[in-house]
Amino acid sequence: MTMNTYTRRRLGVAAAAVSALLAAACTAAESAAPEKARDGDGTARTPATAVEATPTPERGPFTISFGGDVHFEGVLRTRLNTNPRTALGPIAKVLRRADIAMVNLETAITTGGTPAPGKQYTFRAPASALTALKAAGVDVASMANNHGMDYMDSGLADSLAAIRRAKFPVVGVGANEAQAYRPWRTTVNGNRVAIIGATQVLDSEFITAWTAKGDKGGLASAKNEARLIREVRRARQDSDTVIVHLHWGTELQKCPNEAQRSLAPKLVAAGADVVVGGHAHILLGGGYLRNAYVNYGLGNFVFYNWGPETGRTGVLTLTINGRKVLKDQWTPAVIQGGVPVPLTGDARQRAVADWKSLRGCTGLAAKPGRSGD
Repeated sequence: MTMNTYTRRRLGVAAAAVSALLAAACTAAESAAPEKARDGDGTARTPATAVEATPTPERGPFTISFGGDVHFEGVLRTRLNTNPRTALGPIAKVLRRADIAMVNLETAITTGGTPAPGKQYTFRAPASALTALKAAGVDVASMANNHGMDYMDSGLADSLAAIRRAKFPVVGVGANEAQAYRPWRTTVNGNRVAIIGATQVLDSEFITAWTAKGDKGGLASAKNEARLIREVRRARQDSDTVIVHLHWGTELQKCPNEAQRSLAPKLVAAGADVVVGGHAHILLGGGYLRNAYVNYGLGNFVFYNWGPETGRTGVLTLTINGRKVLKDQWTPAVIQGGVPVPLTGDARQRAVADWKSLRGCTGLAAKPGRSGD
């Protein structure tokens, strides 16, 4: 769903028209020109001295929607087993409207494996979880979080195999360090978009075992700031929009912690245009850090445990053109039966106002170009 149907059709028509004009203009010259050199597989190879006229689609705004933490435990496993294609419930309509939609997949994708020793909560889900995400309009997920390797190395191997089979983009995890930190790349309305996933939250006893390093598989860790910043700088070189999705924050703490407030400006300085994430189980504020957009906490999203605070959720939708975040929009919802149900009427208006008020303790601004309100 990197482009909606209308956009794909519009670009397809435009590309066809340009191709026709180029073909007509070059027919005479091509008929007299010598045959192009061909590679070993028979593919035409343009000489190095030739100048090729390749039409570039005009860049225009795109939308990207973010939901918070997702797993398929408890009542959600029943939904998943009953019908994966409707497992995310009515919030899917919101996700499908965006050009790109992303969530934090807070679970290992395995039906086997050994639970992490001594860990109080361990989450796992069958490969149908990826089917559920795709069916709901999710285009990419991050597994860089404190549950991504809950079933240790065998669970990681199963997760990576399921991801390959599903051909579903997942960032923040890999069979080696390079794969774990590698961004997912896509082009939307002419914008070259790179999305990197990493976690700032790992149980101390699992930091070494779960962090991808060299040829060792695992998660991309934001605790290794230098490594993450290097990846952001690299993505900046050949991307129009760079997004960093983080697992960060302190559980049930309404304001960003010092680690968050320290890392965000470093990522922005390295070239990130958007920095978003969650972990706290509640919503935190969002806004602008100079010209970049930062959100400190997206809360629970598709989650088996909810209450008056932990059940407040929603979808953050950003409208972006290149490096400019043109608009941020919050679609509020409440978790019922494990899934987000969008609010309407007065309840929606109050929830949007409450969400905007969360910015008060973040040091972020309501509009770009500033460091705080």
